[in-house]
Amino acid sequence: MARKKIGLAFSGGAARGFAHLGVLRILEAHKIPIDFIAGTSAGSFAGGAAACGMSADEIIVMGRKISWFKMTGFSFSPKGLLSNAPMGNFIKQNFPFRNFEDLPIPFAAVACDLETGEEIILRDTGDLAFAVRASCALPGVFVPLEDDRSRKLIDGGIVAPVPTRAVKKLGAEIVIAVDVISSGATYWGSPSTLLGVFFQSAMMLLRTAAKHQHYRADIVIIPKISHLRPDEIGKMDEFIKAGEEAALEKIDEIKKLIFSEEEILTTDLHR
Repeated sequence: MARKKIGLAFSGGAARGFAHLGVLRILEAHKIPIDFIAGTSAGSFAGGAAACGMSADEIIVMGRKISWFKMTGFSFSPKGLLSNAPMGNFIKQNFPFRNFEDLPIPFAAVACDLETGEEIILRDTGDLAFAVRASCALPGVFVPLEDDRSRKLIDGGIVAPVPTRAVKKLGAEIVIAVDVISSGATYWGSPSTLLGVFFQSAMMLLRTAAKHQHYRADIVIIPKISHLRPDEIGKMDEFIKAGEEAALEKIDEIKKLIFSEEEILTTDLHR
């Protein structure tokens, strides 16, 4: 009997996206095959690298080069404080492939049409760096990106923080979703300013939207990272460890969904 096609859906979450690499490392160690990958925002960066055929350890080595300075630049546009053009340069210099059509694993990056609010699934053909930049273009912070159809694209987390629909559209029959948003945020405590109240409320909306996309997934992995801020790039190792621990908690469930009992024994013996 043919094996069902497996897809990974990586959520957004800024630096929290490093947790995706911990999950990926465990899936690799347990020989879980991945046929499709979709990513939103930070998840599009991690997912795009994985779709290039890079191992978790290779992506982690690359990830240690990342800093906010290397990924952003000043913007002279009234539509955003910053440009993420440097991110595009980083991707072109460090990813093995530049175009969707060359990727070993079919991949989709999710963005949002600023004017219509439509979920835009970037896939199949075109520039990978552009797609990841569009998926990461947080509104108000980064300038929207305009595609060849004159659509102004912003961060896909606005409409699909966990891209389960996108990976299904690629062809996945079994979906493993990794949600680095829904664990919450305990690091601020009770908000005491107008800005704090606004930000905490926005995060609640995002977490609610993320949870509403779990229903398309067969497995949902939620790393325990509520104590870590989305801007803490320097805590990469903590994020990775949390991803590993969360994936290990689900690995038996994943294997039972994918493999026969004989195959489970074989993969365990050869780890």
